[in-house]
Amino acid sequence: MRALIHHQFGVPSRELHVEEVPDPVAGPGEVVVRMTAAAIHNHDLLTVSGDYGFTPELPARAGTEATGIVESLGEGVTNLAVGQRVAGGSFGAWAEKFVARAAGLVPVPDQIDDATAAQLVSMPASALALLNALDANEGEWIAQNAAGGAVGRLVAQFARSRGVNVLGLVRRSAGVGELADAGIDRVVATDRHDWRDLVADITGGAAIAYGVDSVGGSATGDLLSILGDGAHLTLFGGMGSWRFEGSMNDVIFRGITIDGFWGAKELPALAPEDRAALFGEIIEKAVSGEIVLPVEERFPLSGIAAAIAAHDRAGRTGKVLLTP
Repeated sequence: MRALIHHQFGVPSRELHVEEVPDPVAGPGEVVVRMTAAAIHNHDLLTVSGDYGFTPELPARAGTEATGIVESLGEGVTNLAVGQRVAGGSFGAWAEKFVARAAGLVPVPDQIDDATAAQLVSMPASALALLNALDANEGEWIAQNAAGGAVGRLVAQFARSRGVNVLGLVRRSAGVGELADAGIDRVVATDRHDWRDLVADITGGAAIAYGVDSVGGSATGDLLSILGDGAHLTLFGGMGSWRFEGSMNDVIFRGITIDGFWGAKELPALAPEDRAALFGEIIEKAVSGEIVLPVEERFPLSGIAAAIAAHDRAGRTGKVLLTP
């Protein structure tokens, strides 16, 4: 079968190539899935470049989320059946077939198409788990940057049903209109000189109790500057920089606390009943249309360089998918 492989860490569009590899075999508690669509996430590319929290042994495969059809079952698997549609995470998902833990896969109902199923788990689960961790009350405000990214859009959509207010920051004025077209309002572009005034207009001067930083660099300081005294800032990602800049005054004198959130660590730690509730809510809202997972473009595995270019393009409004 064919899979995307890299033999060294570096620029993903240069290092990833399709190679022939042996068909996978499911071990105890595992299944083999025939991939029908796979999502490209920022963390996938950071892993290939060697800049993520997980470093695979080389030569390595790539990709962490896909949807497909169960092709074979390993010993002891009783929760899935051959021929069943599933979605979920498994390292090495950018391949015609991949092995995954049966317990980590989610059955996909017929109402959800492959384009949605390919991105049903990683970003929605991270966004919802993040929102649960923040534990904001109805009527409270959350401010987040990278509001146009997958997680930013999902946090805003999940929060709506809970009555939690979300203010989004984007770096381009055009991004405000793009999100409005997707039904997401309360968004401010930081390329405007008066963006902080616009924030105050939207919130009515109410204190912003929580912040989510997915950008890093100077964007962290921008976010800190609009949070209320005693607020809580969660560092989620580094789309702009893995270093962050901010004033110690915000921490020392205004009592803002800072922590980090990594879905790859938090999600496996969930109790089984909490995990079931989380994915139950995701599937319910995907079927009802309360959350929308748009797709920008699709590429075959052999078009990985073009797919990465599409992923990196400014103004992208949906996920880029890979197909066999």
